[in-house]
Amino acid sequence: MRFKNGLILALDVTDREKAMDVVEKTAPWVDAVKINYPLVLSVGSNIINDISEVSSVICDFKVADIPNTNRLIVEEAVRRGADGVIVHGFVGSDSVQACVDAADKKDVFMVTEMSHPGGREYTAEVGGELAKRASEFGVRGIIAPATRPERISALKELLGELQILSPGVGAQGGSAVDAIKAGADAVIVGRSIYQAEDPGNAAKEIRPLK
Repeated sequence: MRFKNGLILALDVTDREKAMDVVEKTAPWVDAVKINYPLVLSVGSNIINDISEVSSVICDFKVADIPNTNRLIVEEAVRRGADGVIVHGFVGSDSVQACVDAADKKDVFMVTEMSHPGGREYTAEVGGELAKRASEFGVRGIIAPATRPERISALKELLGELQILSPGVGAQGGSAVDAIKAGADAVIVGRSIYQAEDPGNAAKEIRPLK
């Protein structure tokens, strides 16, 4: 996945019409749309297909189960048009490898540390070890917090050529520019864009690579 704008839209809405309206308005300024369970559970998994006709889609399902269940989830996401899937690494190498295999050359991104304050309590404790093993796991990149850019820098040193996607910009207090400077390839932004009066202009202004 390439990032010419350095911006991924986190589309955490629960209405199909609203979702597609935001997708179409922001398409020129975002590199991908990240969707999560709230949207899929509200309107159905066909929303993956619909968005994929306008933009690249990353399914942020934070897959965290045994290998066979992980495989089934990732296969369905990719079958419906996802270009990437976000998974958890703490479940172990076999479970992550099942996701990579099931992705059929689509991108798999592994969570190392989460962006909210609670992320310091548990995921930060294993973030470094997960980052060290990311290449071994075969993922395309990791998720690291824009709310703590110093952690992006530290994890970047352990990754080699793998990509870093950073959530937490905007409503959570993270800075897009600081995250990119710290080593992120793209930032993930939700409410600051989809709740804006003009989502397209908001995305245009927030994108860190201009």
